[in-house]
Amino acid sequence: MEIGIAGTPGMPGCVTLSVGGTSQTTIDLDDPSRLVDEYTQHLSFLIDAAAPPRAPLRVLHLGAGGLAVARYVAATRPRSYQQAVESSAEIVRLVRQEAPLDKGVKVKIRLGDARRELTAAPDDCYDLVIADVFDGPSVPAHVTTVEFLTQAARVLRPHGHFAANICDGRDLRFCKGMAAAVAEVFDDSCVMIEPGVRHGRRFGNILLFGGNGPLPVADLARRAAGAHFPYRVLHGAELRDFLAGTRPTTDATATPSPRPPGGLFG
Repeated sequence: MEIGIAGTPGMPGCVTLSVGGTSQTTIDLDDPSRLVDEYTQHLSFLIDAAAPPRAPLRVLHLGAGGLAVARYVAATRPRSYQQAVESSAEIVRLVRQEAPLDKGVKVKIRLGDARRELTAAPDDCYDLVIADVFDGPSVPAHVTTVEFLTQAARVLRPHGHFAANICDGRDLRFCKGMAAAVAEVFDDSCVMIEPGVRHGRRFGNILLFGGNGPLPVADLARRAAGAHFPYRVLHGAELRDFLAGTRPTTDATATPSPRPPGGLFG
């Protein structure tokens, strides 16, 4: 599978990581506190609400990619402890060569499978676990299940939060199954979704959030509604209606996410 990092057209100082012809993430090398991709901006809403401004966090990134979110955490919350797991040695090599971290930014990168490394992590260790795991254009099945999420809840501190970036469209069967699994495992959960995706009109990114304690739902909803492309946060009764009749995804039932329509993320 072809992997590359190249300058982003029309965006000086930015580079884009592509895997198999699919754009994975864009990184602003001049200003790591500026997140370019819509889904990373939405992930930042949870990061910003997780603790008082600039307070350090312990963060586990499952799926390192170009480390855009890890760079954001380092820029906005100095002294944070971060580990990132990436299965592709070529991605790690290219990022270190073409988009290296600034001096002083400490992110420990581990080469390996996201679920295997998560299972090996100690209990009550992290404030945030962020799953942004893709095999080309699809989310692998084994990082979408009740069993996987149980491990994420285990490594989080008592009030820690989990976030996953996934993609889906049409009937949202994949999204709903994983969202139901998040709801089963965590004390609190919500789904952040663009209305066109929710109603099956388009394919796109969806964020799933879970918490060992209460999620900052009001803050997430306010910021999602005010985004350039507004998203809706489904929580409580609205989330239960969205998931009605859906069984949580398990290791026995999991499938990879559907592939996006040709050229959507190219």
